[in-house]
Amino acid sequence: MTELSLQSAQKVLDSQPFSGLVGARLTEFGNGAATLEVDVREELLQQNGFLHGGVLSYAADNSITFAAGSTLGSAVLTGGFSIQYVRPATGRTLAARATVVHTGRRQAVVRCDLYTVSHEGAEALCAVAQGTVLSARPT
Repeated sequence: MTELSLQSAQKVLDSQPFSGLVGARLTEFGNGAATLEVDVREELLQQNGFLHGGVLSYAADNSITFAAGSTLGSAVLTGGFSIQYVRPATGRTLAARATVVHTGRRQAVVRCDLYTVSHEGAEALCAVAQGTVLSARPT
């Protein structure tokens, strides 16, 4: 996705039906980084009133892939990722901030910190993730 701007990257995100379902948006993209945000709303919560872990996993996966795409090019696929939940996610907005740790010719390793933002603007770390993204370009 090196040739894409934030606006173009958002169009790619908008073309993903699931991203539209959760209301995701990119607020940062390029130079080995991407931030994906999702507003917290009732239908994204689990039974105890916290943001569902699946929403956090989705945000980590997509922000990791977009960050890697800014260094590997637009044809990328998640090779795998792991996520560790630090605390229950509550607040107004979820922000998944991904940064490329290493890019090779065909893959990138990316770290993602997930924060919730309160109504007052305070941030709280709720999960950390790391993943590998593979270039899907033909060899």
